[in-house]
Amino acid sequence: MSKVLLIDDDIELVGMFQEYLEQEGFEAKAVHDGERGAAEALTGQYAIAILDVMMPRMNGLETLRRIRAGSRLPILMLTARGDDTDRIVGLELGADDYVTKPCTPRELTARIRAILRRAQAAPLDTSASAPLTVGKLTMWPEQRRAAWDSVPLELTSTEFNLLEVLVRNAGKPVSKNQLSELGLGRPMARFDRNIDVHLSSLRRKLGSLDDGRSCLQTVYRLGYQLIKE
Repeated sequence: MSKVLLIDDDIELVGMFQEYLEQEGFEAKAVHDGERGAAEALTGQYAIAILDVMMPRMNGLETLRRIRAGSRLPILMLTARGDDTDRIVGLELGADDYVTKPCTPRELTARIRAILRRAQAAPLDTSASAPLTVGKLTMWPEQRRAAWDSVPLELTSTEFNLLEVLVRNAGKPVSKNQLSELGLGRPMARFDRNIDVHLSSLRRKLGSLDDGRSCLQTVYRLGYQLIKE
C-alpha cells in the first residue's frame, strides 16, 4: 500500500480526496498547514505528497522548499487554474508535477499513480545492471543514483527519469512528448512547460563540457539532446 500525504487547508476538498484515495487502495493522511505538512513529509513514511500552493502560516512554495532541503519525496503540486507563475516556481523548486484546481479525485489519483509508477519503476533496460556513462555523467538506474565527475547529483524523481531517457538516447534529440510520456508518465498537454522547466533545472545541476558548453542542448523543433562526447 502506498501512503499519500495531503497538505491543503481546504478541509472539505481534502476529505473528499482522502476518501477516494482510500477506496482506490491508498493509505492517506491529511494535514492542513504548511509547517505541519513539511514536518510530516520529512518523517520518511510517505510515497508521495500532494501540496497546495495557497495555505495559511506557510504557503505551499515555502513548504516545498523546506521538504526539498531534506528529502527527494515525490511531490505533486495543486495550483490555481491559470496561475503559471506558481506552477513554474514550484517545478523549479523541485516539484515533480502539478494539477490545476478544481480537479476531480479521479484525475488526482491518475496523476499520483503516474508519478509513483515512474518513481518505483525498474530501469528502462532491465537486462543491463551496469551503470550508464556519458562523458562525466554516470547513472545507476537500479539504485536511482547519478553522479557528475564522481560527485553525487541531487535529483528529484522526475529529473532522474528524464535524465535516464536522455542518457539512453545520448547523441540523439528526444522530443518533449517522448520525455513527458517516459519521464512524467503522461502525454504532454498543449502549452505545457513542465519539460522545459525540469530540463532547465537539470542544466543547472549537471556540469559543463570541457569547452564550457552545457552537456544538455535544446534542438530546435526536435526537443532536447544530451551531448555524447
